[in-house]
Amino acid sequence: MMKGKMLIVSAPSGSGKSTIVNWLMREHPELRLYFSISCTSRAPRGTEQNGVEYFFLTPEEFRHRIDNDEFLEYEEVYENRFYGTLKQQVENQREAGQNVVFDVDVKGGVNIKKYYGDEALSLFIQPPSVEELRRRLEGRGTDTPEAISERLAKAEYEMTFASQFDRIIVNDDLETAKQETLRVVESFFKNKKGKR
Repeated sequence: MMKGKMLIVSAPSGSGKSTIVNWLMREHPELRLYFSISCTSRAPRGTEQNGVEYFFLTPEEFRHRIDNDEFLEYEEVYENRFYGTLKQQVENQREAGQNVVFDVDVKGGVNIKKYYGDEALSLFIQPPSVEELRRRLEGRGTDTPEAISERLAKAEYEMTFASQFDRIIVNDDLETAKQETLRVVESFFKNKKGKR
């Protein structure tokens, strides 16, 4: 069986990244895209199951695995609240023929790309401008003005990483961005056939 490829997608909040990734996975099953299953030290929520949505570890287990260099990338979001991607889990999914999707923040995206090099395609979904991003975030009606200001400041910082990605997709028009993403991903998967 062909070993799966890797697709890294990062973007500032509100850029449409999740919409585009979910569309690719839902409308194009032929791409065999599967999310990488991350680890977290938080407790399961609702109907979440270990090994399905996440692998649930204690903070001590997480630290032990960090010490053993088992993570591709990880972050301590709050004290004792870790999220990360295990190298072995990615390999297991690839060996099963799955093309693994990483929906990660920009630093995680850059780190995963550095680790895998040409075996992974990294995409940066970019809003047309910070002003447009502000309009989208305000249009959602879910954030306070302070939260929107924080997100915009973070977005400006995150956009400085764009040049470290293989391709930048400007999401000015969602349909156009979806089709461009599909073309780039299909081209990457075709060109890598037969290589291990």
